[in-house]
Amino acid sequence: MFRPLAVLASTIVCTTLLATSSAPAQAQGSGSATLDAVRARGQLVCGIAGVVPGFSLPDSTGVMRGLDADSCRTVAAAVLGDASKIKFVPLTTTSRFTALQSGEVDLLVRSTTWTLGREANLGLLFAGVNYYDGTGFLVKTSLKVKSAKELDGATICVQPGTSTELAIADYFRVNKMKFTPILIQDLAEIQQAFLSGRCDAYSTDGSALATFRATQPNKDNFVLLPEVISKEPLGYVVRKGDDKWFDIVRWTYFVQLIAEEYGITSKNVDSFNDSKVPEVRRLLGLEGDMGKALLLDNKFAYNVVKQVGNFAEIWDRNITVLGVPRGVNNLWNKGGLQYAPPIR
Repeated sequence: MFRPLAVLASTIVCTTLLATSSAPAQAQGSGSATLDAVRARGQLVCGIAGVVPGFSLPDSTGVMRGLDADSCRTVAAAVLGDASKIKFVPLTTTSRFTALQSGEVDLLVRSTTWTLGREANLGLLFAGVNYYDGTGFLVKTSLKVKSAKELDGATICVQPGTSTELAIADYFRVNKMKFTPILIQDLAEIQQAFLSGRCDAYSTDGSALATFRATQPNKDNFVLLPEVISKEPLGYVVRKGDDKWFDIVRWTYFVQLIAEEYGITSKNVDSFNDSKVPEVRRLLGLEGDMGKALLLDNKFAYNVVKQVGNFAEIWDRNITVLGVPRGVNNLWNKGGLQYAPPIR
């Protein structure tokens, strides 16, 4: 009667030993599938638009420039210690979410609006807002229109699959006006359609309209109407189900704001090595294990600031030069919405 018990006991011991022996293999991963994939390939793959001045557009040497491009670089600097270890993947408004969901890209920073539907239905999370924006309208000066409320019956060029498309429909419905949408996916094509007179107005995020107008040789021939008809918080997007990766991306964004608050820039960051301010010391990895809490090096924030810059540097380099005011994208202590929790 004791033999079955002995066999059972032996089985339990063997099973326990097998489970124990397999534990190291399971523990090899960081706990973030995305982080492991990025480290394994030694490169961050980031989805961007690739065609928008100020946000993501190659310069004359082929280097991707812009607010979104630099936002991608900050994550590469934080995770890999090198902002140049990055691959940019240009995506359309209709392909961007599928690319992120499928794992084609590790991160999406493509002037993408944070909405309930996208976060609840698409399996995505928004980790930070690098640009608080709103839908606007650009018209030709010759149209002699001074308000969006004068666009009743107008044809409007807009990209399909965007929050702009929905915002326009809501605005015209509320104001009991009618319009005819001209839906064009390709950005260059939609802009050419507007320039050629195929539509009366061009509508997208106000930032994109302002940068488009600023790059025209005859910019005074265009007017950005005063109405901002929606809230469009744009920023970093990741897949749901990888909480550590979400934390990494979110805090990579936050450290840019904290560095700006303390006046820490890419040029002077090393001068703060003897700082006595506790949060500055934690930010730069001089004390504490804030980086390790994110599965990163404790110098991750230092690498972000040193290699890419604080938020103001990134903004000025890409947006201010286009003549677009910072406005609500200022830090909270300067009347803006950019606010970061403390590092402690």
